[in-house]
Amino acid sequence: MDMDKELFRKFGYKFIDWVTDYLSGLDNFPVRSQVKPGEIRSQLPPEPPGQGESMEKIFQDFKDTIIPGITHWQHPSWFAYFPANNSPPSILAELLTAGIGAQCMIWQTSPAAAELEEVVLEWLRQMLGLPEGMTGVIQDTASTATLVALLTAREKATDFNANQKGLKSPLVVYASEETHSSVEKGVKIAGFGRENLRYIPTDDSFAMIPSKLDEAVEKDKKKGLQPACVVATLGTTSSTAVDPLAPIGEICRRHGLWLHVDAAYAGTAAVLPEKRWILEGAENVDSFVFNPHKWMLTNFDCSAYFVKDPGALIRTFEIHPEYLKTGLDSQVKNYRDWGIQLGRRFRALKLWFVIRSYGVEGLQKIVREHIRFAQMFKEWVEKHEAFELMAPVDFSLVCFRLNDGRNDEVLNDLNKRLLESLNQTGKVFLTHTTLRGKYVIRIAIASRTTQERHVREAWDLITSKAAEILK
Repeated sequence: MDMDKELFRKFGYKFIDWVTDYLSGLDNFPVRSQVKPGEIRSQLPPEPPGQGESMEKIFQDFKDTIIPGITHWQHPSWFAYFPANNSPPSILAELLTAGIGAQCMIWQTSPAAAELEEVVLEWLRQMLGLPEGMTGVIQDTASTATLVALLTAREKATDFNANQKGLKSPLVVYASEETHSSVEKGVKIAGFGRENLRYIPTDDSFAMIPSKLDEAVEKDKKKGLQPACVVATLGTTSSTAVDPLAPIGEICRRHGLWLHVDAAYAGTAAVLPEKRWILEGAENVDSFVFNPHKWMLTNFDCSAYFVKDPGALIRTFEIHPEYLKTGLDSQVKNYRDWGIQLGRRFRALKLWFVIRSYGVEGLQKIVREHIRFAQMFKEWVEKHEAFELMAPVDFSLVCFRLNDGRNDEVLNDLNKRLLESLNQTGKVFLTHTTLRGKYVIRIAIASRTTQERHVREAWDLITSKAAEILK
């Protein structure tokens, strides 16, 4: 039976109260869920209820059963992976989006959704300092945006024949050896084939070496293969390395290659004038993605994808079934033709709420503070005799390890033990990577709720646990 409006109102207030208390009381939760595999499932009935249950009971079960199995991404001591920030304005906007329940596939299905997306993406372009003329669209994730870029690059390289006749001969894609796994997945899905993905060596800062890229492209051309696309990264997942866009872009221009830039996490840093150096050479970029749902306080999912040539994007994805044609198609942007999905959520609304609520200066202040925390942490690592820094710190990620002078095999084991002992406390959550075969601990300091005291407490815990392990 449908919930009547008074009951809906009652629980709407209750849920808002719960979310408010949850966000203000996150310090009381262990950051990483402490449950064991299968523990949540064992508490859930194996069959669906025959009769509807009260919202009171459902909500109580949510608190008693579900919350213990939640890892708290908004926790101020969340230092794992990269952030997936939300914010009060974004949460409220999501409530409105859910209430409206619009399906925003074409302009006619919600004109405000299409036109707000157009405006907000132009705001983002200006905020980051991307070249004039780049046009934005919201995708769900950077992985999807990278696949969209690869598919568009494929079509450009085949004069749009692959869409019609399939891929007849191999096309080659190039990315740094530190590139995100979504590139390999996209290469598989887009039909390039794993064998035609070239991983380009990186320098001491883990950034792509342009001369090695040029050599790889020339080598493939001599083999009779057709290079099609380069994926550069601004802020690699392991260490936030920055591939140099200017020389990479020049190589792509000279060889006629599509240049896609993955700036999923670090792109937000370009709201700061002092970090715009990461975009030097962006005039030769064909597509660019970053995630406001990481460092720009916007609920997952919201990925901003920009292209220099929207016509190539649309030609790659457009399809015109009779039931979606309208008399206004020539006058408007139908975003169903700008990506993989037909159905689209009204994602622009939460982005609009966030940018208007914080303003550019407010967002800059938060990003600067996170970068300050990371520099502070970096200095602690450098000054401590038992730790070493493992990568440059350009943003708010610090890669470090415990090192008491033993060989790498022993140190890898020590750092694994250190990381697990830290996470088992429930007081912090950090994750790891490997760099040149060395096990490295990552601390990503970019949660909206993180204050300086949380970073200091994390360092105190790290040094304390390290001392125990070294004994």
